[in-house]
Amino acid sequence: MRSERGVELIEFAISLPVLLFVLTAILDFGFLFQRYEVVTNAAREGARLKSNAGASTTADVQARVAAYLTDGGLNAGLATTAVNAVAIPVNPSGTVTASGNQVVVQYPYQFRCLAMMNVFFGSSFGTVTLTASSMMRSELL
Repeated sequence: MRSERGVELIEFAISLPVLLFVLTAILDFGFLFQRYEVVTNAAREGARLKSNAGASTTADVQARVAAYLTDGGLNAGLATTAVNAVAIPVNPSGTVTASGNQVVVQYPYQFRCLAMMNVFFGSSFGTVTLTASSMMRSELL
């Protein structure tokens, strides 16, 4: 029994960095998922504006997307927003098409908590570009 003194402390010292790493990974991926949801919703809001108000310009859509990103706590100046007119197949065979609008939002997200992962996985892990696309059929005839 006497030779096992301090074993718990050594086990704790070995397992604590692993537990802290897992905890920071969970938190950082949670933040990443929240940012992705904001980017996805911003793309949907932009597509909704362009589809419902056909007279709205690309600048109007970009302003709506930027406002949504800002309300979501993101820096809208980092985002790239593209607005495209597309043909959307209405039935599975694809013979009937309707006009629609697609909004693509790209946002670079910098991992902050997991900077130590660059040591293990390389520097490409530090920044992830979140890309969300939303397509809606034009409501105007």
